[in-house]
Amino acid sequence: MALSKIISNVQLICEAIASVVNIDVTIVDHERVRLAGTGRYRDSIGEKVNENSAFSYALRESLGFIIENPGEHQACTNCDCKEKCNEHAEVCCPIRVDGKTVGVIGLIAFKEDQRQALIKNQENLMSFLDRMADLIASKLKEYESHEAIELLAKELEVVFESIDTSLIACDKMGKILRVNRKFKRAFGVENIENLDELLYKRELTYLLNMKENSKNHFQTFKNGLQGIFDVSLIKVQQAIKGYIITIKTLEEVMSTVNDMVLDSPSTGFDQIIGNSKAMTQVKDLAQKVAGSASTVLILGESGTGKELFARAIHYSSSRQSFPFVAINCAAIPDQLLESELFGYEEGAFTGAKKGGKPGKFQLANRGTLFLDEIGDMPLHLQAKLLRVLQEKRIDRLGGSGAIEVDVRVIAATHANLEEKVNEGTFRQDLYYRLNVIPLNIPPLRERKDDLMLTANHLISKWCSKLLKPLPKMSDAFRGALLLHEWTGNVRELENAVEYAINVCEGDVLEIWHLPKRLANIQSTSDYQNSEVLSPSSVESLSINDWLMPISKIEEKAINVALTFYGCSGEGLEKAAKSLGISRATLYRKIK
Repeated sequence: MALSKIISNVQLICEAIASVVNIDVTIVDHERVRLAGTGRYRDSIGEKVNENSAFSYALRESLGFIIENPGEHQACTNCDCKEKCNEHAEVCCPIRVDGKTVGVIGLIAFKEDQRQALIKNQENLMSFLDRMADLIASKLKEYESHEAIELLAKELEVVFESIDTSLIACDKMGKILRVNRKFKRAFGVENIENLDELLYKRELTYLLNMKENSKNHFQTFKNGLQGIFDVSLIKVQQAIKGYIITIKTLEEVMSTVNDMVLDSPSTGFDQIIGNSKAMTQVKDLAQKVAGSASTVLILGESGTGKELFARAIHYSSSRQSFPFVAINCAAIPDQLLESELFGYEEGAFTGAKKGGKPGKFQLANRGTLFLDEIGDMPLHLQAKLLRVLQEKRIDRLGGSGAIEVDVRVIAATHANLEEKVNEGTFRQDLYYRLNVIPLNIPPLRERKDDLMLTANHLISKWCSKLLKPLPKMSDAFRGALLLHEWTGNVRELENAVEYAINVCEGDVLEIWHLPKRLANIQSTSDYQNSEVLSPSSVESLSINDWLMPISKIEEKAINVALTFYGCSGEGLEKAAKSLGISRATLYRKIK
């Protein structure tokens, strides 16, 4: 606490004391700065008094005293002016605030009659000065309290305005005292005077009769916005004086839900494994169209990574900071799919949740909606989806009005949609609306160049997950992977790798570490080296597992060798040697 904060009050009190005692008065603060003075001290206001003066002694000892004979009092012991002091008497009275000395009131007599007056009335004088010191202390505390309240009010105002939630402060009758900037932006208003401009009568009456804090009230406000509001009571000595209302619009609530539940690590095209020509072409096209708002149709067999491409497109677009929402149209019963996509209002059907529920289109607002297995969507919903794609607005079940949405749709299917159009199970107009930018993802069996690259990645992934050391692949293990058709694509390959890592106990992945269906393939192409199979796996094989046309065995063996060693001159030499034939024979068989 500093007396300088109330310097004008200090000067007034200083002059009041002087008018009563008819003696020059000065007041110094805890740093010995003269803050006020009368008479000859008026011109020295703002200067520091000597550090060896009686004022310093009074500050240090926090004592009040009268010096009747200057130079002889203990306070004068170290005074620089002790030998040439022109004072006849002096009075010092400390000013204390909460036990701390913050200044000193000083009275100085420069005449003998003034000295006599001080000595004669010293008891009354000290009592009077103590009261004046208390008055100064109370003024300082009052100023500090006012300053603290003012600072607190400013802090609350800053918080009120800067918080990213719509806030309303109102009295107990519903008269609005204050709204923050977020509320004005969200509701598009500059001024609002009463809650009845925002809430319908039933909800307003309910709110103004609340006796406890309440949360999560779903509401359709008078301006058409929907949202959730919380109410906190303002109480003074248990009496309700008003309310603080916080509002989150439906869009803000859904954004929060998306961040907590729907969000997933961002996926880039560099995370899609594959360097083959076919895969590179697909990735290049997907990157080109990522920034577009056009609908993308991803075609490919199950397990080829259609959702991975959809995510990469989303996270490479300008919508990347908004939700990516995926829904499998084949996994949800027809009667539920409509409510999942478009949402519903309260009371729309038996069992509908109180307050209704937003659909995936609303959850994906300003982001991307991935409709997987679009070919399995029922016809009646196809018409509704087409309307949404064209008009950019949805109708919730049981709703009375359309809701605008800004969503980019990426669809995917393993089915031949053209055949479905011809069969009449898929709308032709929707097919053309979806098939603006088609992406055909090649199956794994058509890009053997990517097979081992993908396998290595999956082995590293599952070793890390299962906390196992990274093993090597034996030739037999590689051969089995290369020979298999992989009808389940990458998903099937990952399943096989996960199994192999779980059962492998050494530092080499062998043929018998694979699921039985893959180990059987190796036996047909390399039956002469059947010692690579474990005894149990050999006994479990049937005659059909071993027998196939010689030409088919040759074809598969040559394909494996070429994939493994490559088609360079050196690679062909190694391939021929591993197959036990001459290089010329290999050329002939390839032809």
